[in-house]
Amino acid sequence: MKKVTVISGKGGTGKTIVTANLTSMADNLVLADCDVDAPNMHLLMAPEILNEDIFRGGKLAVKNNEKCIDCGLCKRLCNFGAITSDFEVDKLKCEGCGLCVAKCPTNALQLNIEDTGDIYLSRSKFGPMVHAKLGIGAENSGKLVSEVSQKAEVLAKEQEKDLVLVDGSPGIGCPVVASLNGTDLALIVTEPTKSGLADLKRVLQVTEHFDIPALVVINKFDLNENIAVEIEEFCQEHDIMLAGRIPFDSLVVEAMRQGELIVEYSPESQVTSALKMIWERVNNKLKE
Repeated sequence: MKKVTVISGKGGTGKTIVTANLTSMADNLVLADCDVDAPNMHLLMAPEILNEDIFRGGKLAVKNNEKCIDCGLCKRLCNFGAITSDFEVDKLKCEGCGLCVAKCPTNALQLNIEDTGDIYLSRSKFGPMVHAKLGIGAENSGKLVSEVSQKAEVLAKEQEKDLVLVDGSPGIGCPVVASLNGTDLALIVTEPTKSGLADLKRVLQVTEHFDIPALVVINKFDLNENIAVEIEEFCQEHDIMLAGRIPFDSLVVEAMRQGELIVEYSPESQVTSALKMIWERVNNKLKE
């Protein structure tokens, strides 16, 4: 079983669209949406939810009013401003660090494990799908990403799947690192902008740090071909394989409006041809 994670140094590069279309080309796979802070793979996959579990990953300070003497120590100590003027705990600001609990002279505070999200096991037209949704204002998205990734791997082993394809989180933070855990190949989607190139360099530092082979895709390359050339030259200089260049095409938007993937909506389009080439190169890289 192989694991491929699609990531991007920044949001809005088209990472999820690329992942969804590659899913349609793969055989015998489990799909995992690890972008739990802003999940949208389900909008393209329209999966049927088979099972739902509550994720409990956050901690919250809870006050016992009978024990509280309103001394105000918790408010003075809290660096997150999570204690209100009447010494109540603001749930949206509390980071669950536990300092107020440890220092309260009357033991009026305790840390409770909170429900911070939901994990779903679903059935899509391309195979099983594991996805999740983090609660509003909830923390520990990295833990939820790890949970989604692990469930996808377990499911793939149980059902003897050949591939786990992961739609990872954008950026370079904890959720991205969690998305990359155990992956065999990272497919990085970037765009031909200065910020796209800068963020590509940052996310490549992450994959290099964890010794994960990486391929690069330039999405909508023809919107700024000069910077697209810059990205290609950077990849050549650093011995990073370019998996492909995807042209801009309004048909992609039309396909999404119809709830379809571009490879199905317009199988003869240049975008579809580029995606097929990318998938071929991903497969070849996995066989090395």
